[in-house]
Amino acid sequence: MEIDFSKYNGAGNDFILIDDRDNLINDNKSLISYLCDRHFGVGADGLIILKESNNCDFEILHYTSDGNLGSLCGNGSRCAVLFAYNKDIIGRKTVFNAFDGIHSAEILDNGLIKMEMKINSDIVSNSYGTFIDTGSPHLVIEKNDTDKLDVNNEGRLIRYNDFYKKKGVNVNFIEKISDNQFKIRTYERGVENETLACGTGSTACAICMNFLGRTNSCNIIMKCKGGNLNVQFNSSERGYQEISITGPAKLVFEGTILVKI
Repeated sequence: MEIDFSKYNGAGNDFILIDDRDNLINDNKSLISYLCDRHFGVGADGLIILKESNNCDFEILHYTSDGNLGSLCGNGSRCAVLFAYNKDIIGRKTVFNAFDGIHSAEILDNGLIKMEMKINSDIVSNSYGTFIDTGSPHLVIEKNDTDKLDVNNEGRLIRYNDFYKKKGVNVNFIEKISDNQFKIRTYERGVENETLACGTGSTACAICMNFLGRTNSCNIIMKCKGGNLNVQFNSSERGYQEISITGPAKLVFEGTILVKI
């Protein structure tokens, strides 16, 4: 069987995008992990499938590179928006279904994509760091020099410890540069490696830094290894609202791959 695909990246976080509104792929773990394999397949941090939606422009299913169905992916969702736009499925504004519900997004005049984000848990500090779910579960850990960190080793030790092993967690190491700029490095579950950027992780870190009083800003630049992401929100007695993340998405190449299903 031949599968048409597109390869996109959002701040270096790369994805395979497939229009599967005809339901040819579905939940095929071995196929998905093969496609994401950087040696034998197309190669990507994850695979995103576009599906039909009854109440939105489209639905996205995000699979991590191990072939498992993942939770919300911020960078992948922005790539999916650009993919849908390039395929004439949507205009410059859209509403779509994802893992944690309905999200709105917009392709801005400067080519960046702004996407609505959510908080799906309380913000909880524990002995490891600060936990928050922004569509995916994230642990935020403050560090003084993130450039020197062995992120894969330190992230893996936490992700697979007795406390987090069963459900898994994304581990973010964050360093303050100024009141509205932070460096971030993320170990992602499912990828089981450091990625060049993480949208839900950047959102989690920006909100946690404000919540913990490390910044008074509600407009924060998160400096990922693959590029900058801008997180904005409103903070009041009712909590954090009108949360969004703005960043790049780029088509890398398109192709067709022959696979056995």
